[in-house]
Amino acid sequence: MSLNIPASVYRDSTPPELTEEQEALKKDLYEKISPRRRKFIDKIGYENWDPFPKPNDPMEVRKDISKRTTQELIREFFQSRPKEENQSNAYRQAALELALGIINKDEKFLGYFDFAIWYYNLLEKEGFMDENKK
Repeated sequence: MSLNIPASVYRDSTPPELTEEQEALKKDLYEKISPRRRKFIDKIGYENWDPFPKPNDPMEVRKDISKRTTQELIREFFQSRPKEENQSNAYRQAALELALGIINKDEKFLGYFDFAIWYYNLLEKEGFMDENKK
């Protein structure tokens, strides 16, 4: 009993196309598999079974416009901070969340970012920014 399985069950949505050598190896593998394991293969159909699956594509690594990953941005940010400054876990978590949000173009974090820039510029314009804290 063979079911008609769509090609979408395969990782790249294509049915397997095997060379003669791979077909011979496939048949040999099938014959060596226990009857219990063969039930699965028989269920999807021997012709649809691919004992040589292609590896999954690597996960997309997101970067910002400067071509830095979130990890790179966070590392550079904390390396730029004064050595004597001791950040809490909440501070470090907030910086990481903001970096992720900006790289992922999350509207919430873009709002935080825009407001922080605007507020900094407002304080600077009104003379509230100390020269030592710039």
